[in-house]
Amino acid sequence: MPIPVKDVMGRVAIAVLPDATFAEIVAAMRRYAVGAVTVIDAERRPIGVVSEDDLLLKEVDPVRHRVSMFESRTQRHEHDKAAGVTAGELMTSPAITVTPETPVRGAARIMHAKRIKQLPVVDEETGRVVGTLHQRDVLRVFTRPAADLERDVRAVLPDDGSFTVQVDAGVARIGGRVRRRSQAVALTEAVRAVEGVVDVACDVTYDDDDLIGVPPLL
Repeated sequence: MPIPVKDVMGRVAIAVLPDATFAEIVAAMRRYAVGAVTVIDAERRPIGVVSEDDLLLKEVDPVRHRVSMFESRTQRHEHDKAAGVTAGELMTSPAITVTPETPVRGAARIMHAKRIKQLPVVDEETGRVVGTLHQRDVLRVFTRPAADLERDVRAVLPDDGSFTVQVDAGVARIGGRVRRRSQAVALTEAVRAVEGVVDVACDVTYDDDDLIGVPPLL
């Protein structure tokens, strides 16, 4: 069963209002030892995120006060952000969020694709921020007790008592016998999808190789 974000997320919503100053943003990041803060409106709904990268534009954008007709829209946007002094001016918007029921694996994919280290968690009904999911929270999934992993791995295998399961350091080794090779492949992928499984060692044997390619007729 997929592990939802609510099982691993931080219950503290690290957030500031749009009028928070540069210094207040830095202070919040230092206080909570985070690399980004969520910018929320008066109803506690996320409207953007200010990250360390946004703040560093102050240092890496030496031409933020000059306008060039040759710069791209992205460059102009970064110049504007570099000149900002409040969270509303510095933030990246819209905020990318997840809900407490989002599978951790899905949240991890978002983090990887967007190259972000944390996500605001919002209530699905109200849209209000209720917590923060950090990369370290996601990685906690891979330190689950072996007994818990073994239980979840067995849950995706046929319940006929013919399969063996061993879990060591997050690697699940499965054994047994099936009729077709495609069934063994499907079982391997099902186990690989279990939250917390780092890798799968498949010792499942089969009678018929139904995945052998047929050469084209000449």
